[in-house]
Parts: sequence; structure tokens; C-alpha cells
Amino acid sequence: MSTLFRARVVDAPTGPLGAARLRADDDAALLVRDGVIVARGPWSQVAGSPEAGGADVVDVRDGLMLPGFVDTHVHLPQVRVIGGLGRPLLDWLEHRALPEEARMADRGYAEEVAGELLTGLASAGTTTALVFGAHFADAVDALFAAAEPTGLRIAAGLVTGDRLLRPELHTDAETAFRQGLDLAGRWHGRGRLRYAVTPRFSLAAGEELLASSAALLDAVEGSVFTTHINENPREVATVAELFPGTRDYLDTYDRHGLVRRTSVFAHDVHPTDRELARLAETGAAVAHCPTSNAALGSGLFPLRRHVEAGVRVALGSDVGGGTGFCLMKEGLQAYFAQQLLGEAGLPLQPADLLHLATRAGAEALGLDDVGHLGVGMQMDAVLVRPTAGSTLDVALRHAESADDAVAKVFVLGTPADIASVWVGGAAPGTPDRHPAPAVTHP
Repeated sequence: MSTLFRARVVDAPTGPLGAARLRADDDAALLVRDGVIVARGPWSQVAGSPEAGGADVVDVRDGLMLPGFVDTHVHLPQVRVIGGLGRPLLDWLEHRALPEEARMADRGYAEEVAGELLTGLASAGTTTALVFGAHFADAVDALFAAAEPTGLRIAAGLVTGDRLLRPELHTDAETAFRQGLDLAGRWHGRGRLRYAVTPRFSLAAGEELLASSAALLDAVEGSVFTTHINENPREVATVAELFPGTRDYLDTYDRHGLVRRTSVFAHDVHPTDRELARLAETGAAVAHCPTSNAALGSGLFPLRRHVEAGVRVALGSDVGGGTGFCLMKEGLQAYFAQQLLGEAGLPLQPADLLHLATRAGAEALGLDDVGHLGVGMQMDAVLVRPTAGSTLDVALRHAESADDAVAKVFVLGTPADIASVWVGGAAPGTPDRHPAPAVTHP
């Protein structure tokens, strides 16, 4: 079955950050077959071609079509603690996040939160996400079970730690490996699901647990690795005390073979030059979480240092340290942070923000066919169509160019402005036991 979309299409398929460029078509045709874009071009050319014959036509020229957003760092258990302001990282974990993480021991509770997470992602136009799961295998199983019918591209896994957390969140290396392998055996590669090996961070994961994480990563072909790094100065100092003899925070992972092309490290607000060089050498990526960095007072992300070192960077919402699922807001906050850094910052243009929120995330997750709307790509897209008369509607109608329109979307856009979402050419389905994601607004 083929569908022919007629739309105003804008994407940003190539970097590097600081020099990304938009690709924009005011009256484009996207011919989609079996969820894949098989033709893109001016409507006048594609619509009349033999291959478009018989296709169902979907005319969405009343909005702006962008690639689906890719969130490279979001926490399953923290949906209900968004907005816990006034605490730095470690205090926030102790008093806000970890108590909520402990509640995930109840499968029924975990199922409710999984539905809320998936609804939040889809409502914000996020079609792909790397999700920090939970410390309980049953809760991670519940997430995968809820995610499968939605069709969203979800990578997630069991979160592990063996010290400095609440006792009920602790595990051991053998149990972590066995439970992770069991979850991966049930869900990895099923539909659009993927397993992510997820030690919480070196602060909470000792040598044996990190070694078992590497063993699991090797055992599950096609899995990804994710964790935290260099988020808060107090955290960094404590990790150095816990791992005497290591060169830096990254080295605590690297000595176990966990710094790879398939690794995504969240935050990295306080990196050393050696760490940046090693990240670039291995091709590992960093999930930049701007609103979380600001809300928890973690610092201003040194994007210029990452880019100049050759490190790949994408965006993460970091719910619930972050302030919501909307990657348009994350992009705007990333822009603000670089402006505040002055000469040390990397000036960002609208194309950079769109690239960060789409193609950069797909590249970080090793997804070659996601992140822009060109031929051969999966039809993962969002339609921005604000309410008539709203400030964003007025601003878009007076946009001077595609760059100006994208800038206005990131400055003013909210999930309420996402009119439609497609994953593989279809609207997201319903999470098990929960209402369908709110992807259509009147």
C-alpha cells in the first residue's frame, strides 16, 4: 500500500553542528510504501509519475512537516516527579527520583507510568527514544509490553546499581546479567524494540557490575549501552574517590570496554580534554540534556569543546530532571546555554536545533534510516500545525524563510502544536492498558 503525502517539508539531514543546513520544500510530495519514503520531490513531478499511481493522497499543507524527534535520554520512572526544582543532582536523586524508582517494584504501578511515558513521548512528537528503564526487571518488561503496540522506536533496559542507592534498588553482577539477558531474549529486535545495557552510573556501579554490563553488551548483538557521566562536580569528585587509579570518569567505563560506537553517555557537562578525545576516537555519543542541566544547576554544556574534539552530540529530555518531553524546548534551551557561554559557546542556528533533535539522535543510536525525510528513510514525521490565531500560527504565517519558520517552531512550539505523528508511515498505536497517545489536536 502506498501513500502520497503533500506537505511543506523541512529537515536537516547533515551536520556538523554549527554548520547544519536545512533542506526545505514548500510543496513537496513524499511517496511512502510499506513505511519507507520511496520518492521525494516537487508535487508537480512526483504526483504525476507512474509509481505514484493509485496511492492514497494525504494533503497536510496547512502545517509544517518535520522528521520525528529522537530523544537520547529519558527516564521511565521519573514521569511523575517532573518539576522537582530547587535541588542539585545528588539531593534530587535522594529525595525525588529514587523514591519514585523504588515504587516501580509494583508492576501495576510500572504499567501505569509506562503508559504515561509513551503517551508523553508521542504527544511531543518523539518517535524514537533511548529510555533509562527501571531497577526492576518486571517494570522493564512492562515498558516493553506497553511500547510494542505503539510502534514507537524504543531502546530500553534494566537499570543496575550495587551501592549508594536505596537498598531495594541494589543488585549483583550475576543477577543483573541474567535478568538483562532474559529481557533481551524476550524483547530485543521485536518490532521496533531494542535492548539497552544500562548501569545507572559509576557512582552506583562497582567494578563487577560494570564488567557484567560489558558481558551483556557483547552477548546481545545489536544492543546499545547508556549511562551517565560528568553531570555534577560533586558526583565527579565522588567517582574519582571510588575508583582510585583511573584517569577520569570515562575511564571507569572504558577499562571494561564500555566506550564504543554504540555507547551514549548522558550529560558530560564537566569533561576533561582526554575524555573528549577518547569519546571521539571510539565514536561514542553524548546526550545533551539542556533543561535538566539548568534545573539541577549542573552547569552549561561545553558544546564547542565537544564539536571541536569530534564528539557526536544529540538531545535528551532527561525526564524527570528535565522539564518535559518536548525536544523543541530542549533545543531552545541548548541555544540559550550556548549564548550564555559567550565566546566559549557554539553559536547555533535553526538548522542546528532541528539536526540535534532529529538526525543527530538517530546517528547516536546507529539508526541509518531514521532522522530525515529523504528517499530510503523510514517515514517518521511530525506535523506542526498550531491553533489558528495562536502566537505560533501568526509567527509562522509571517516567517521570512524556512530557517525563520524553524526558529519560530523551536521558540514557540509546544506539544499542543503537534497535530499528527507518523512512525513508519502510520500513527502510533495505543500503549497496553492506557489511552492512545494524544497525537491529534483539534
